[in-house]
Formats: sequence, structure tokens, C-alpha cells
Amino acid sequence: MPHAPPLGALLRQYAAGSALTCEPVDQGLLNRGYRLSTTRGRYFLKHHFDPETADPVAIARQHRATQRLADLGVPVAPPLPGTDGRTVAVIAGHAYALHPWIDGRHRHGGQLSTAQCARLGALLGVVHASLERVMPTQRRAPRARASEARSPDERSAGGARPQSADPSATFALIDHLLAQVRRHRPCDAFDELARHRLLERRALLERHADRRPPQGGSVGWVHGDFHPFNLLYRDGEPAAIVDWDRLGVQPRAEEAVRAAVIFFVRPIGTLDLTKVRSYARAYRRTAGATPAELTAAVHRVWWERLNDFWILRWHYERGDTRADPQFPAASALAVWWTREYESVREAFVG
Repeated sequence: MPHAPPLGALLRQYAAGSALTCEPVDQGLLNRGYRLSTTRGRYFLKHHFDPETADPVAIARQHRATQRLADLGVPVAPPLPGTDGRTVAVIAGHAYALHPWIDGRHRHGGQLSTAQCARLGALLGVVHASLERVMPTQRRAPRARASEARSPDERSAGGARPQSADPSATFALIDHLLAQVRRHRPCDAFDELARHRLLERRALLERHADRRPPQGGSVGWVHGDFHPFNLLYRDGEPAAIVDWDRLGVQPRAEEAVRAAVIFFVRPIGTLDLTKVRSYARAYRRTAGATPAELTAAVHRVWWERLNDFWILRWHYERGDTRADPQFPAASALAVWWTREYESVREAFVG
């Protein structure tokens, strides 16, 4: 098993019995997870591997937040304390946490009914409202990043009202990526699609460069990575929101828009606007968000997507192809969203 965790030392620290099985859970792009069965039960063992989210102090803060949310009835899976009362175990310089195993499965928007989409929006609204109750009021927070739809090295710091992408920098990045595509041998279907989308995006940005939005709107505590792989369903209802690594202070309405874009994108790169509308109405009601906030958030996330190339950067700069399957829909969405801008905005505020 690659990157095998130190099970003996960990289980002693948690008094969790002896290991029977330990299987990697391969859905995360950054941190590592394991399905662990011991003589005392079933657990999810998380190895906080990503350097930007592996600070034990920050992890402990996330753990306290999830426990407070659980006390309010929010479906989460708080970590278990070790024999020393701490929820973070640091062994050989690596941080680990042990959580109860939650039976459930992930669902994307195409698997949700319209009523379930409304419950999803309401759930995120409850998360934002509950975080406002349990977290300290502050202008800035430790580094946190936006949803999985952005590159881990391009997401904005929590607490600030982030500046929107500068199109001049994006044009330079497009030229850089086009050069990478040209050098790649042998040329394959991914290269052809990448070249097409890069040229297409450059033309779109040239036409819409004057629509760059101002700084983000009002900020608050957010999950930071609310998408289908971080929500478990059981019997058709949310059982647990997981992966709170990017808990931070960011524009809340933008998280709502990003989450909808990830949940409700179709494989051809369009959004299911009927489901978006149901989700957004419920979110606005439970979060107390105004149509004006959602209008501004839609514009900022649209601009973000128009300037975003994290999948191509992973592919060509890192040689990491794990996100490649997301590229066809994600790259098509930016084009479709630009064409259907008013319809998308209306779905979020109507």
C-alpha cells in the first residue's frame, strides 16, 4: 500500500484496537484518506499531507468548528479524540486525524431531484449561518482556498476580499500553455482540445476584458470546498459534510455559486438551470443572502472561470493527469456560461 500510515503508533494513540484492514480512499486530489477497520470499529483515517493544509494548529481549529457544528445539528463527522484529548496526531512530522466511518455515497446534481437540490442549497445556507454563530468574528483568517474547481496554487487567501483575475496575466498564461501544448509529443486528443480551448478563451477574454469585476463582496466563514466528493448521502439525505481543510473567511455567496457550478454542470459543459434555481432559492432563504449578493457572486465566479486554467497547468507543468477527466466539461462551461450569462444570473436570483 503506497504511503502506508504508521498504524501501530496511531491506533495506540487513539486506543482504537488493532488494525484488521486499511484501504486507501482515492477520491481526494491533495490529502490522503484510508478506510480503516480495527478490532474496535470502522474509521476514516486522514493523513493531512498537503503542506498548505497540514498545520496541526489549523487542523485543530477545523476540528473544533466541526464539533460545534455537530452540536447545532449540522451533518458533519467530527474527529475522535486521542488518549491525550487531542484530535490531531503528529507522528514523524506528519499530521493525522481519526474520524468515525460514515456509510454513504456521493451524488452529483444529475442524481438529485429538484426537491433534493433545494435541500442541498438550504444545507449550505445552514452551514454558512451556523459558522457565523460558532466561529470568531474577524477580518482575516488563516490561508484558505476556494472550491475544487480552482487550482490548489491559485486559490485566494481566506479573510481578504480577493482581487479578480487580471486579463493581461491570463493572456501571458495562455501563451505559456500554448507553447507547452506545442512541445508535447506525441500530440494526442487532449492536446488538440487544450489548444482549441486556449485559443477560444483568448478570443473571449479579448471581447470581455472590460467586464473585470471589482473586489469580492461581504465575507464570512465558509466550508471552502463544498462539492459532491465532500458530501455523503444516505437514504437520499445528506449524512455528512466532510473535508474541512479549507475552512476560512471568504465571500460566502461565491462559495454558493461555485458549489452549484460543480454540482449542476452537465458532461457537455452546460448547467441544469432548473436545479440551480431550486438550489439558489433555498440557499438565499436559509443564508439570508440577497439577490444583489448572488448577482455579484455570479459575475465574479464567471470571471474566475473565464481566467482559470488549473487543469491544464497540472497536466503540462506537473505531469499530473488526475484532473484531466474534468477538463472537457469545465472548459466548455466557460464558453456556454459567457453566451448564456443572463440566463445563469436569473437562475441564481429569480
